[in-house]
Amino acid sequence: MKLWVLGSGSSGNAILIETARTRILVDAGFAPRVLKQRLAVAGVAPESIEAVVVTHEHTDHIKGVASAARKWGWTVVCTAGTRMMCPDWAELRTILTPRKSSVVVGDFHLETVPVSHDANEPIAVIVTSMEEGARAGIVYDLGHVTESVSRALDKLDILVIESNHDEGMLRTGPYPPSVQARIRGKYGHLSNRDAAHAASQSIHSALNNIVLAHLSEQNNNPRTALGTVGDSLRRARFRGRLTAAAQNSVVGPICVGAGTGIATAPIQLALGI
Repeated sequence: MKLWVLGSGSSGNAILIETARTRILVDAGFAPRVLKQRLAVAGVAPESIEAVVVTHEHTDHIKGVASAARKWGWTVVCTAGTRMMCPDWAELRTILTPRKSSVVVGDFHLETVPVSHDANEPIAVIVTSMEEGARAGIVYDLGHVTESVSRALDKLDILVIESNHDEGMLRTGPYPPSVQARIRGKYGHLSNRDAAHAASQSIHSALNNIVLAHLSEQNNNPRTALGTVGDSLRRARFRGRLTAAAQNSVVGPICVGAGTGIATAPIQLALGI
């Protein structure tokens, strides 16, 4: 299994996961033209993607879904609540899944897990290659880590987790108090400290790559996020690679059982390898 972060942040999110048999996207928050350019970095033709799994209906996760699905024949996998918020998807080939359920797409077994976010039926996604047994978790856009989310992060090989803001930078930053309250609230976004705690709790011997996603451009930066999370992971004796995803460039391939091969040199730390 290989994973590529095609971009992650408030301006767009898309993650490519592939095996020898199947390719899927988790979210498509960029216009088709940008998706095609980013996929080209990974050497992937858009037509070869079987499905796009949509975590929720916010624009930075669905901007390119309808146009790309029509253009390249992708199946859309989402909850009924997300589908209800996107009436222009009416004619798209769609697999509806409950918030806590599972569905098979090609080689991938997809487990959906409810998360707390200000959207209609938002989910995290655990992707397992049925041929290889490799597991990747994509967990972003959530205000706090529930017990069910924590359980879902068990026995992963790759973890992509939100590390949206530094609490001090958010408090002293440009956002008005109402927006700050929404971000740090129960249905907002995970802080660096939240991400550090959740990632540390998920460590086991096979987890070799952790990717920090959805970093705020106003209230965070890669070095701060990597510093906070990295310190926690060192104390927990994580021996893999920690990488900060970028908004405007591709990170990958991130491979099971190995460190990260870097497409565009994001900031990263190798912890104990």
